[in-house]
Amino acid sequence: MNTVKVRNIEFGAGIPKICVPIVGVTKEEILAEARTFGSIPMDVVEWRVDWFEDVFDFEKVTDVLSGLREILGNTPLLMTFRTAKEGGEKAIDPDAYKMLNLQAARTGLVDLIDVEAYTGDAIVKEIIDGAHAAGVKVVASNHDFQKTPEKDDIIARLCKMQDLGADIPKIAVMPRNKQDVLTLLAATEEMVRVHADRPIITMSMSATGVISRLCGEVFGSCLTFGAAKKASAPGQMGVQDLSTVLELLHKAL
Repeated sequence: MNTVKVRNIEFGAGIPKICVPIVGVTKEEILAEARTFGSIPMDVVEWRVDWFEDVFDFEKVTDVLSGLREILGNTPLLMTFRTAKEGGEKAIDPDAYKMLNLQAARTGLVDLIDVEAYTGDAIVKEIIDGAHAAGVKVVASNHDFQKTPEKDDIIARLCKMQDLGADIPKIAVMPRNKQDVLTLLAATEEMVRVHADRPIITMSMSATGVISRLCGEVFGSCLTFGAAKKASAPGQMGVQDLSTVLELLHKAL
């Protein structure tokens, strides 16, 4: 298993890294929240740019990215436009989605971008190649808010992301019962043991799946999301509690 190094963070080694999302609507809200992060336990900041009121004006996106970079210093910054079809705030044309991600990567202000793996293979590959050319790592993602696919399907989706060249494949699924959570964890373990040559991120959403956000070091998920203020997905714990549990589990392993 190869790890992925972004600034001073090594994904795929040790305790799962904690990512805190920013879901502000205005520039002022976004930067104000980022300024509070100095006192909380986190490793990565995700800017959910789909929440931003001026997301379709790239000059304003760049302006916010500049402010975030200045505030966050050496903390890795992941930029994510989560589309409406995968649980995000806004719909976007695939070509506009491609340009937003490529332009962001080329600014030198972001360290990682999130690319939805089922946007279309040609577009996804173009974004991944363009990001890599700009020195930016890529999280390829897939979100199923309706169900938990079968284990083999989860593994196949993660393998597809790996084959497309993503640095870190990610899948999030919705459990309908406790058995679904076990399916996600079994898929994670098998992916890491048999197929993965790079770190992966997996999670089962909602309160039913919260255990999957805590046990990544056991089953093989390299990053988990914790809320500083507003959660960006169902089942996210507060970042302080999340850090405490991750540390306790690490000590016991």
